Amino acid sequence: MKPKQTFRGVVLRNANARSAAALPGSRAVHAPADAGQRVRVAREVAGRSGKGVSVITGLPLGEAQLEALATQLKKLCGAGGAVKNGSIEIQGDHRDRLVEALQKLGYPAKRSGG
Repeated sequence: MKPKQTFRGVVLRNANARSAAALPGSRAVHAPADAGQRVRVAREVAGRSGKGVSVITGLPLGEAQLEALATQLKKLCGAGGAVKNGSIEIQGDHRDRLVEALQKLGYPAKRSGG
């Protein structure tokens, strides 16, 4: 009999149906974007008490792939961040570094804003 997947004593349904990319700590392969898709890296301060964050929008990835890419980019910048509403937010102004890293991964990234 197969062992049941549990989390703190609670049996999770469809625990074996998760893909390897959705598991934390797994390496997800990032596919380059289509030629028509625009990846923008901008700086925003709205609603953050004047503290700026670098926001990456336009990535054609699923939620799990966005999380994996965000983790990789946060480590590159040495900063915190989050994935919100299909975009990646990295704390601080790291636009140049992020554009360079995204272009190395094959995404047509551009810096936007001043």
